[in-house]
Amino acid sequence: MDGEATMADGHADRTPIDGADLCVVGSGPAGSMLAHRLAEAGHEVVILEAGRRFEMDERLEQQEAHIRPGQGNIWEMGGERDAYTSSGDSYYPLNASRVKGVGGSTLHWQGMVMRLHERDFEMNSRHGVGTDWPLDYDDLRPYYAAAERELGVAGADDNPYAPPREEPYPMTAFPPSHSDSLFAEACETLELDMHSVPNARNSEGYDGRSPCVGYGTCKPVCPSGAKYTAEGHVDKAEAAGATVVDRVPVQRLEHDDAGESVTAAVYVTPDGTEHRQTADQFVVAAGGVETPRLLLLSESPQYPDGLANSSETLGRYFMDHLFAGMGGRLDRPTRQNHVGFNTSECHQFYDDTDPVNGLKLEFLNYAGPSPVIEALNGETWGDELLGQLQDSYGSHIAMGALVEQLPQEENYVTLDDSQTDDHGNPVPEVHWGVDDDTKAALERANEVQRAVLEELGVDIEWSVGPDTTGPAYHHMGTTRMGENPSESVVDADCRTHDLSNLWLVGSSVFPTGGAMNPTLTIAALSLRAADALDAVL
Repeated sequence: MDGEATMADGHADRTPIDGADLCVVGSGPAGSMLAHRLAEAGHEVVILEAGRRFEMDERLEQQEAHIRPGQGNIWEMGGERDAYTSSGDSYYPLNASRVKGVGGSTLHWQGMVMRLHERDFEMNSRHGVGTDWPLDYDDLRPYYAAAERELGVAGADDNPYAPPREEPYPMTAFPPSHSDSLFAEACETLELDMHSVPNARNSEGYDGRSPCVGYGTCKPVCPSGAKYTAEGHVDKAEAAGATVVDRVPVQRLEHDDAGESVTAAVYVTPDGTEHRQTADQFVVAAGGVETPRLLLLSESPQYPDGLANSSETLGRYFMDHLFAGMGGRLDRPTRQNHVGFNTSECHQFYDDTDPVNGLKLEFLNYAGPSPVIEALNGETWGDELLGQLQDSYGSHIAMGALVEQLPQEENYVTLDDSQTDDHGNPVPEVHWGVDDDTKAALERANEVQRAVLEELGVDIEWSVGPDTTGPAYHHMGTTRMGENPSESVVDADCRTHDLSNLWLVGSSVFPTGGAMNPTLTIAALSLRAADALDAVL
């Protein structure tokens, strides 16, 4: 085939591609960005995606489903296909955070993109906790710049706590919101530094996409296309000759007799037909849960505990970021819900050592009820509804925070043999809890939030802290990278220690997670892995 899937009876041809140089499992930002780079370099690339392709002309309909009562689940997650179990001290709501489809979780992500700090790569050396990465910030720095260009990031170099940069952001930052200006008064008094948030959404036309038009429903759906999704790199990969096959969940990876290299990815089409996609090199980019699950499902006599698991760390050290928040009413117009994303943050406490867990403070732009959603979900009409909206809308204000969770061996992803998916495979089990150090950092975040809100004169009505926290849905750490093959799954290039032609990209390779949203680091590592792959193809 020539790299483009043929069409028959209205359905894509889902048979294997002959002579593939590279097979990529997963079409989120990690897989699609890497696939585009290598297809553009002239390699025969095939991408296998478990979910379907969501077309752009569906977005307005999806937005309407989101804001209308009882019509949610716009990304079609759930059911037998997406079954999972949760164990451990804290329940993990896995399907609240992932999308199976072309573009992956960038279809519904918030779009905030920050670089990790220098300390994040050296937590053990500097602070005696966690582990060190097998690379440092300077190794990743040029790839961070490239990732910002690829994603299209709007930002400003106004953060005194950010790591050093080499060039301006591709686009100018979004201006501070009205509520940001209210927070600024209290922060100035308390000597807290506010600064802009880099966002992977267009503040101006960029890469063929329009500027943000202010729909305000960034999460879970952007109808304008101003927010980056990995669909853009999927399209570019296809234009460079790659083949994208959707609705073909990979069931297992097969390897040669010696157990030294992968020979095929076995996938199933919607009609139940099983196929084997062969290639010279294989990349798994299926996220922090499905990547280790696929390797565990690929057990063999040579790898009885899961493929590429000679270290026995596969699935271990699952991490997320924890949320801390606080909010209430202010006797001034706050104009919340006018902006669907954060425009200001504070990283002043990120590098503190007490507690050692990193934390970043967020000044939220979406506290309180949305007038549209409240009206559509309400049971009142006319003057009564108007009075309700006037009373409840525009007077709320809130702060959030992301807190670092350090790697713990007892947090892990494994298989639950007691329950199967729609293909008879054991479902993923997420065993997860929140340790005391993370709770201390959550408490610290709440202390700062309370100080700001009280200084502002807010009547505090709610808080989320150590005893009520929940995840930010950033799955990290389950196929960690490292120099020592007995303590890690992949090396600094994201190639597995055990199999010479198997690479894993995405946040699953993070040895530590910091407190920054992970997508920019995912992209930077994927571009770095693409360079390493190009050298061996």
